[in-house]
Amino acid sequence: MTKWLSPFVLCAVVLFAGCSKQKTPQTVKSFSLNSLDGVIMKSGVLLDSGVSADGGGSLKIETSDPITVPLFEIADLNIENARILYQAKVKVENVIGQVYLEMLCHFPDGGEYFSRGQATLLSGTTDWTSQETPFLLQQGQKPDIIKLNLVFNGHGTVWIDDMKLMKVPL
Repeated sequence: MTKWLSPFVLCAVVLFAGCSKQKTPQTVKSFSLNSLDGVIMKSGVLLDSGVSADGGGSLKIETSDPITVPLFEIADLNIENARILYQAKVKVENVIGQVYLEMLCHFPDGGEYFSRGQATLLSGTTDWTSQETPFLLQQGQKPDIIKLNLVFNGHGTVWIDDMKLMKVPL
């Protein structure tokens, strides 16, 4: 019986090692949010140098109505066959409703598709939390523009900092 057990154990170890090999995420673009440079919607968006996840300031949004805040658009990308990740640190205070990240991928044929971080909705009052929303691009799927938004379904105060667009090859 031990003659048969060893090959099975060896195969299981090799199979597990091959499956657990993770690809390293690569930064496509990062936004420290220490200024309003490049931020699309400046109305109602303030730079808060006193509150920050990375020590250099953050964007603060206070609202009494639901709002989608378009933050950045990234063009001239050459990404396909990868999982892309929109990551940010988010802090909320007295939020009635939900806050989450939203990524829109626009394709040359005119189609636009979204990914929303609704699995980790924020509400109430929280300290800095890491938020992420993924989008899967197959071979031949190349967005020409990626839009990074913050969705605020409710009212209260939100800070966002240390934003990144990452890619993980498939």
